[in-house]
Amino acid sequence: MSATTADWLNSDADPKTPRGRRDRRDAPRKWGSPFTYFVALLFIGVCVAPVLYIVLGGFRTNSHITTHPAALPDPWVLGNYEAVLTSRTFWGEFANSVIVALVSTVGIVAFGLMVSFVIARYDFKLKGAMYSLFAAGLMFPMVIAITPLYIIVKNIGLVDNLFGVIVPQIAFGLPTTVIILVPFLKAIPREIEEAAAIDGTSRLGFFFRMVIPLSLPGVVTVGILAFIGSWNNYVLPLYVLNSDANYTLPLGVQAFSSQYSSDTAKVLAFTSLAMLPALVFFSVFEKRIVGGLTGAVKG
Repeated sequence: MSATTADWLNSDADPKTPRGRRDRRDAPRKWGSPFTYFVALLFIGVCVAPVLYIVLGGFRTNSHITTHPAALPDPWVLGNYEAVLTSRTFWGEFANSVIVALVSTVGIVAFGLMVSFVIARYDFKLKGAMYSLFAAGLMFPMVIAITPLYIIVKNIGLVDNLFGVIVPQIAFGLPTTVIILVPFLKAIPREIEEAAAIDGTSRLGFFFRMVIPLSLPGVVTVGILAFIGSWNNYVLPLYVLNSDANYTLPLGVQAFSSQYSSDTAKVLAFTSLAMLPALVFFSVFEKRIVGGLTGAVKG
């Protein structure tokens, strides 16, 4: 047997060779424990079942919901969703939610990126204390500080104003943003910054030309989290906004439920349409969120 033939035969058993790697990939994968899949499906069912019930409930009649609470729509009724979609109230609240969510997201990402850049790339006194301060901000949710926060908003004249919701959301969104972005910015090699400085690039130019593109996964992640958190925020708008014209969709759901308390099917239709944008947004960018958080942990 020649040496070439012997090497070829031995390559089948060697996982380091291309043939060995191909055989290992082609081998059937073993299924995990059935109990693990059962628990996973159980959690998925607990999360998905309420959403499906609300969405399907909008296609039912009130009498059908009363007599058969867990049944599928029979018949399927489109009038509930049509009534909501043709309502000026719904679209006004939708526009308010879009404005609040977009402005809050831009503010959180912009300020968070600038603060994270300074903490990650510069050495100065109290640098660790500043980072610890943002980390400590994660332990204080908005609900705890809602009373003093309302007093501050009232004193600066932003009660019943969308900016009375936007500004506090930006402030409370910065801790999460900084914690996620600092590892991304620290991971950028110093050699790139030195090469950019040799080429005559200013610090501001390096920030826009190099830092932002290289940290884009983290920026996308914090932007998605900020948008979803702002869209679903209920407590702060409840305290700050008074007039129906300034209501966001979470407040609109409450007001609509009170106004049409006897029309359960229409309330379910309004609720499903109110939560649909956040669900779609999260579903589309779910991989981005996971990838960004994974990069933050590695950094």
